[in-house]
Amino acid sequence: MPKVSTNINLDADLKKRAQELFADLGMDLTTAVTLFIKQSLREQSIPFKIAREKYNSETEAALKEFEQMRSHPEKYKRYPSFKDAMDDVLKDV
Repeated sequence: MPKVSTNINLDADLKKRAQELFADLGMDLTTAVTLFIKQSLREQSIPFKIAREKYNSETEAALKEFEQMRSHPEKYKRYPSFKDAMDDVLKDV
């Protein structure tokens, strides 16, 4: 099958680090990209999980608040029932 040339734009440092890694694995960047594309076609998807590395700022804040509440429950109001909690929240509405 005839080969075609394809251009991709990469950050220079990213390209250099990738080339070093792939050289250690016995291949060049072109071979690595070709493997990625072939595996994507085989699986009909990206062949690895794509996810955020970190939570967004709102989730980070909620997790910190949860940890504070768990570490110091004495600082937070408690309710004997969900109804009591809702009544308290909605009393000023």
